[in-house]
Amino acid sequence: MNEIFDFVIVGSGAAGSVLSFYLTQAGASVCLIEAGKSFFPGEYPTDELTANSQLMWHGGADLNTQANLILLRGKTVGGGTVINQCLLDRFDTFAWNLFKQSSDVTWFTNEVMHSHYSAIEQQLSIQTITESHWNHNAKLYANGFEKLKLDYAPLQRGQSHCNNMDCIVCLGGCNRNSKQSMPTTFLKLALRQKLKLISQYYVTNIIPGKNMISIYGNHITGPRVINARHCILAAGALGTTEVLLRTGFAKKLPALGKGFYCHPQFMYLAQCKEPVDAHLGNFQGIKSTDTRFRKLGFKLENVFARPIGIALLKSGYGLDHQAFMQKFRHLACIEVAIRDEFPGLITLENNRLAINKTLNDSDKQKANSGKEVVFEIFDQINAVLKEQPTYPIGLHLMGGCAMGHHIQSSVVNEQFGVWGEQRLSIVDGSIFPVAPGINPSLTIMALAHRASQFLLSQHTTIQKTTNDIQVPTATSTEYA
Repeated sequence: MNEIFDFVIVGSGAAGSVLSFYLTQAGASVCLIEAGKSFFPGEYPTDELTANSQLMWHGGADLNTQANLILLRGKTVGGGTVINQCLLDRFDTFAWNLFKQSSDVTWFTNEVMHSHYSAIEQQLSIQTITESHWNHNAKLYANGFEKLKLDYAPLQRGQSHCNNMDCIVCLGGCNRNSKQSMPTTFLKLALRQKLKLISQYYVTNIIPGKNMISIYGNHITGPRVINARHCILAAGALGTTEVLLRTGFAKKLPALGKGFYCHPQFMYLAQCKEPVDAHLGNFQGIKSTDTRFRKLGFKLENVFARPIGIALLKSGYGLDHQAFMQKFRHLACIEVAIRDEFPGLITLENNRLAINKTLNDSDKQKANSGKEVVFEIFDQINAVLKEQPTYPIGLHLMGGCAMGHHIQSSVVNEQFGVWGEQRLSIVDGSIFPVAPGINPSLTIMALAHRASQFLLSQHTTIQKTTNDIQVPTATSTEYA
């Protein structure tokens, strides 16, 4: 490939696809590369085992070095937005204050980020899951909250025409083209604007030069080099950090790999006398909004998983485990998600990614506080048996390349540029300085919108700005 692109973006998730849209909209030539496969709506695997193996890294079983925390991350065009539930919330003042205190970046505020959030929200169909669409699991949860006089609220989700259908299957990709994943929204629009998309491309080296930066990698067709005037890493906390570690940047960046967070989530199960059918309908509908929980560092949501996921959450084996799974339809489930404060460390050991991530006493106390509330709710709904999860699950992977003001404590500056590298930027959840305690997806998209403005202003050969062209919102019936 002899073409020199204005930008090459590594990773097609919430950050990479949003960036590709705004950069191509401004007239830039952009190449977006992704390690995973590309699927059209209607092509996503319908069975859980195949979906896990084809849409997630290592079959959905990345583990920490202690093998007691499961980390999930997408490996497909669209990244984590294809396999997540697409819950979309803005950060509150509490979260932004945590970011400012940890990084000294002054623009980490709701006031500054408002316009960036608004730009993203205008391109998405965001709906509130109303009470009429709650499944029985959500109704049980709400009933328990009301009896305990605790505050709760409906969740906001990116969707266009789910109509209370069986949305648990979209954890393996939404074949209805309703969930507002990147292939349905920003990526589709960027492809109409002549984005070059290369899937199944694994980056092996990055070499910055005087006039361009070269990305070396292995494509499904063989070795390949992509050249650009600027490279943006948007492969997520683990992916972006791993690329930099493998390409020797740890020698220049002492903070690389430090400060990894993941919002550990504990799914508590309870058997009920009557069928719950938590796998049917909008399997997530409500969340806790009690201010005490926010201050204590945890939140609750009704949630569930497909059979393989539930089976992994249950300890034991043999007849006991089989009897438990036979009660699948009778299981209620509530999740405790904590805002972890004890940072992990991402390194390479024997040429393999190693994630040293544990929970300290403070994090464990948060989990226990949430568990106590969950078990009180289970008592209120007359559950006959309570089950604790075998392992917590890390879904929101953040940090490893923190943003800040000093090279000793951060990897990127407040304009998303890697310290000492004129042609290299990072835009994804890896730049988070701490865990916010709120789903990061919408904020990662908003940060990508802000980053696109910095990137375009730095490249004077591109005459247009991100605000020059208005593109209509993508419809759910189209795909480039």
